[in-house]
Amino acid sequence: MDYADYVPFACELADLARPIARSHFRTSGSHELKGDGSPVTLADREIELCLRAAIRAAHPEHGILGEEEGPERIDARFVWVLDPIDGTRGFLAGKPLFGTLIALFENGYPVVGIIDQPILDERWVGCTGRATTFNGEPIHVRAAPDLAASVVYLGWPACFDIEDRPGLDAIEAIAPVTLFDCDCYAYGLLAMGQADLVLEADLEPYDYGALVPIIRGAGGFAATWGGDDPGFETDGTFVAAGDESLARAALRHLGR
Repeated sequence: MDYADYVPFACELADLARPIARSHFRTSGSHELKGDGSPVTLADREIELCLRAAIRAAHPEHGILGEEEGPERIDARFVWVLDPIDGTRGFLAGKPLFGTLIALFENGYPVVGIIDQPILDERWVGCTGRATTFNGEPIHVRAAPDLAASVVYLGWPACFDIEDRPGLDAIEAIAPVTLFDCDCYAYGLLAMGQADLVLEADLEPYDYGALVPIIRGAGGFAATWGGDDPGFETDGTFVAAGDESLARAALRHLGR
């Protein structure tokens, strides 16, 4: 089937999320801590409730999986996977590098993805079988350089296991530019040729689902550290790169 048929509705969901995120950005910064110690804001909850209501109305046969609420019909063929504010810590700190992530999974694997940055008015749209776009224009990863000439993003330090630290230190020592904890925005930059490699771990489907069609539709590589296709069932590791060879070169430092 042509998954592009679902892209307009995915964009409608992103349009619904934008004013809610904007209304809470750089306000009081009030939040609660979830059981895992991560923060959740009123914006997270309001966006997810709004998007769930829209999905139920438009596609009652589809499932929903979101970060803040319980799963609904996730055994359905199509499941919408939502992260209302990816990068909540940055959102609370007033950094405009968070994003709303919207993905559509078919039979457990992502086929449509959106990164929406409402403050900067930026949107990446990926769809299996189609070229990824940024604000409506096709984009492409850049020719992946050697690791020694790469711009690398590494995730939140606490997401990695302690045994990964030496390998990550080696990658940081080789790459001339290494930055940290840029959440979904790093993947958007990679898709448009502004970065070369992103490594994270301890992720859930709502963290990476939207990223897979975006990276692949821009000509890049996206997989678990073990090379598996990221679906509902993974080990939570994730790597994205301009091409597979660069990803593999980095992962060798992690013993993968």
